[in-house]
Amino acid sequence: MASTTSPDRPFGTVLTAMVTPFTADGALDLPGAQRLAQALVEAGNDGLVVNGTTGESATTSDAEKDALVRAVVEAVGDRATVVAGVGTNDTAHSCELACEAEKAGAHGLLVVTPYYSRPPQSGLLAHFRTVADATGLPVMLYDIPARTGQPIATETLVRLAEHPRIAAVKDAKDDLAATSAVLARTSLAYYSGTDALTLPLLSVGAVGVVGVVTHVVGRETREMIDAYAAGDPARALALHQRLLPVFTGMFRTQGVILAKAALALQGLPAGPVRPPLPDATEDEVRQLREDLAAAGVGAAA
Repeated sequence: MASTTSPDRPFGTVLTAMVTPFTADGALDLPGAQRLAQALVEAGNDGLVVNGTTGESATTSDAEKDALVRAVVEAVGDRATVVAGVGTNDTAHSCELACEAEKAGAHGLLVVTPYYSRPPQSGLLAHFRTVADATGLPVMLYDIPARTGQPIATETLVRLAEHPRIAAVKDAKDDLAATSAVLARTSLAYYSGTDALTLPLLSVGAVGVVGVVTHVVGRETREMIDAYAAGDPARALALHQRLLPVFTGMFRTQGVILAKAALALQGLPAGPVRPPLPDATEDEVRQLREDLAAAGVGAAA
């Protein structure tokens, strides 16, 4: 695992929720995934999350997920933390994916709130504890109620923090007050799950980011986080403001659609998205190019 982890930052500081590269015909592109993983690490990421939302986990098979974890661990596992997304709306299936990810060499697990069924908080407690009990790997909870329909309540997070392997939260709840309340009562490491809120979250105690825009601005994101940690909030704010066009531009539609378009502009492996998601249109790519240029991010020659 990457040497940049610590008890306060159990998964590192800058992690990208990596896209899953596909070939032109929609098949899994494992060599492309390895090249992309290497490029992201060289660009400042000390962690990668695979098989998450941006990795199109909803449309990849269990076998593809396993192969992707193995490929990325082989490519960068000695230089970066590899976190495998294993969350589903089925506790038993999530446990199976967790065990397979551990066998594949993952360093940690990302477990999203069960979606669609919207279990009550007692169900969330049991689900997360059961998945955390399934392996010896540290767990990052993923709190994103806009997608799952159910937030992880403050009291639930406080109780989950008592589990020895539940170490962190990817926070996309976008509720600074709720985040502050959990940070005041637990030792959970908080990672921003909303790129534009990384700097505000640092101000209340977050330690890093699991980003999408970090596909193309990993170095700048690390500079921002490092500046804040070094006691230079003015520089951190200047970097945050420089990145505003990227925060907007990468999310004019679904993040994975434009993340793959941005990677293509950079000459990096990405490929198409899988249905029901559509690929970016020419107009969307044109606008994305303008958004990236406004932040000083150019396309590959």
